[in-house]
Amino acid sequence: MYEPIRTKSVHTMAGADANSDFPHRTREEELNIQLARHLAALLAVTDDLGLTDAGDGIAQQITRLRGAPPLRTPARESGPDPVVLHRRALDLAGRALVVAASRADTAAAILTAQRMDAHTAALRSLEEEPAQPLTATR
Repeated sequence: MYEPIRTKSVHTMAGADANSDFPHRTREEELNIQLARHLAALLAVTDDLGLTDAGDGIAQQITRLRGAPPLRTPARESGPDPVVLHRRALDLAGRALVVAASRADTAAAILTAQRMDAHTAALRSLEEEPAQPLTATR
Protein backbone atom coordinates (compact mmCIF):
# COMPACT_ATOMS: atom_id res chain seq x y z
CA MET A 1 0.00 0.00 0.00
CA TYR A 2 2.85 2.38 0.83
CA GLU A 3 5.95 2.78 -1.25
CA PRO A 4 9.18 2.10 0.69
CA ILE A 5 11.57 4.97 1.33
CA ARG A 6 14.40 4.84 -1.18
CA THR A 7 16.55 7.74 -0.05
CA LYS A 8 18.78 8.16 2.96
CA SER A 9 17.41 10.00 5.95
CA VAL A 10 18.25 13.67 6.23
CA HIS A 11 19.17 12.97 9.84
CA THR A 12 22.10 10.75 8.89
CA MET A 13 25.41 12.54 9.27
CA ALA A 14 27.60 12.73 6.20
CA GLY A 15 30.06 9.87 6.08
CA ALA A 16 28.54 8.09 9.08
CA ASP A 17 28.20 4.37 8.75
CA ALA A 18 26.73 1.83 11.11
CA ASN A 19 30.32 0.74 11.75
CA SER A 20 31.91 4.13 12.29
CA ASP A 21 35.34 4.64 13.83
CA PHE A 22 34.31 6.27 17.10
CA PRO A 23 33.56 4.04 20.08
CA HIS A 24 30.03 3.52 21.32
CA ARG A 25 29.18 2.91 24.94
CA THR A 26 26.56 0.49 26.07
CA ARG A 27 23.72 1.61 28.32
CA GLU A 28 25.43 -0.21 31.20
CA GLU A 29 28.67 1.70 30.64
CA GLU A 30 26.83 5.03 30.49
CA LEU A 31 24.99 4.27 33.73
CA ASN A 32 28.27 3.20 35.33
CA ILE A 33 29.86 6.54 34.40
CA GLN A 34 26.81 8.48 35.55
CA LEU A 35 26.72 6.69 38.91
CA ALA A 36 30.44 7.28 39.47
CA ARG A 37 29.93 11.00 38.77
CA HIS A 38 27.02 11.31 41.19
CA LEU A 39 29.00 9.46 43.86
CA ALA A 40 32.05 11.68 43.25
CA ALA A 41 29.90 14.78 43.76
CA LEU A 42 28.42 13.22 46.91
CA LEU A 43 31.96 12.46 48.13
CA ALA A 44 33.00 16.09 47.68
CA VAL A 45 30.08 17.32 49.79
CA THR A 46 30.66 14.56 52.34
CA ASP A 47 34.29 15.61 52.64
CA ASP A 48 33.19 19.26 53.06
CA LEU A 49 31.03 18.13 55.96
CA GLY A 50 34.02 16.33 57.50
CA LEU A 51 32.33 12.91 57.49
CA THR A 52 35.44 10.78 57.00
CA ASP A 53 33.94 7.32 57.56
CA ALA A 54 31.02 7.99 55.22
CA GLY A 55 33.45 9.41 52.66
CA ASP A 56 35.57 6.28 52.84
CA GLY A 57 32.55 4.12 51.98
CA ILE A 58 31.64 6.33 49.04
CA ALA A 59 35.27 6.32 47.85
CA GLN A 60 35.27 2.50 47.88
CA GLN A 61 32.23 2.43 45.58
CA ILE A 62 33.80 4.98 43.23
CA THR A 63 36.99 2.90 43.13
CA ARG A 64 34.93 -0.18 42.29
CA LEU A 65 33.14 1.63 39.47
CA ARG A 66 36.08 3.53 37.99
CA GLY A 67 38.91 1.16 38.80
CA ALA A 68 40.89 3.99 40.41
CA PRO A 69 40.49 5.81 43.72
CA PRO A 70 38.92 9.28 43.63
CA LEU A 71 40.68 12.45 44.64
CA ARG A 72 39.77 13.53 48.15
CA THR A 73 39.57 17.05 49.48
CA PRO A 74 40.23 17.84 53.12
CA ALA A 75 37.41 19.38 55.13
CA ARG A 76 37.42 23.17 55.13
CA GLU A 77 37.77 25.19 58.29
CA SER A 78 34.81 27.38 57.40
CA GLY A 79 32.61 26.43 54.52
CA PRO A 80 29.01 26.81 53.51
CA ASP A 81 26.20 26.39 56.01
CA PRO A 82 25.89 22.73 57.13
CA VAL A 83 22.17 22.80 56.34
CA VAL A 84 22.95 23.73 52.74
CA LEU A 85 25.58 20.99 52.51
CA HIS A 86 23.27 18.34 53.96
CA ARG A 87 20.51 19.32 51.53
CA ARG A 88 22.94 19.14 48.62
CA ALA A 89 24.22 15.76 49.83
CA LEU A 90 20.65 14.48 50.19
CA ASP A 91 19.88 15.55 46.62
CA LEU A 92 23.05 13.95 45.24
CA ALA A 93 22.44 10.73 47.16
CA GLY A 94 18.92 10.60 45.73
CA ARG A 95 20.21 10.98 42.19
CA ALA A 96 22.82 8.30 42.77
CA LEU A 97 20.16 6.01 44.21
CA VAL A 98 18.04 6.34 41.07
CA VAL A 99 20.98 5.43 38.84
CA ALA A 100 22.09 2.60 41.14
CA ALA A 101 18.57 1.16 41.07
CA SER A 102 18.42 1.34 37.27
CA ARG A 103 21.75 -0.51 37.05
CA ALA A 104 20.63 -3.01 39.70
CA ASP A 105 23.74 -2.14 41.73
CA THR A 106 22.74 -3.30 45.21
CA ALA A 107 25.89 -2.15 47.00
CA ALA A 108 25.66 1.40 45.66
CA ALA A 109 21.90 1.51 46.26
CA ILE A 110 22.30 0.47 49.90
CA LEU A 111 25.10 2.98 50.44
CA THR A 112 23.17 5.88 48.90
CA ALA A 113 20.01 4.99 50.82
CA GLN A 114 22.02 5.01 54.06
CA ARG A 115 23.51 8.39 53.15
CA MET A 116 20.02 9.74 52.42
CA ASP A 117 18.86 8.57 55.86
CA ALA A 118 21.91 10.09 57.55
CA HIS A 119 21.52 13.46 55.83
CA THR A 120 17.79 13.53 56.51
CA ALA A 121 18.45 12.90 60.21
CA ALA A 122 21.16 15.57 60.25
CA LEU A 123 18.82 18.07 58.62
CA ARG A 124 16.10 17.34 61.17
CA SER A 125 18.48 17.85 64.07
CA LEU A 126 19.93 21.05 62.58
CA GLU A 127 16.52 22.53 61.81
CA GLU A 128 15.15 21.67 65.26
CA GLU A 129 17.97 23.48 67.08
CA PRO A 130 16.69 26.69 68.57
CA ALA A 131 18.08 29.81 67.00
CA GLN A 132 20.85 31.38 69.04
CA PRO A 133 19.73 34.76 70.37
CA LEU A 134 21.77 37.67 69.16
CA THR A 135 23.42 39.57 71.97
CA ALA A 136 24.54 43.10 71.62
CA THR A 137 28.18 43.67 72.34
CA ARG A 138 29.41 47.02 73.53
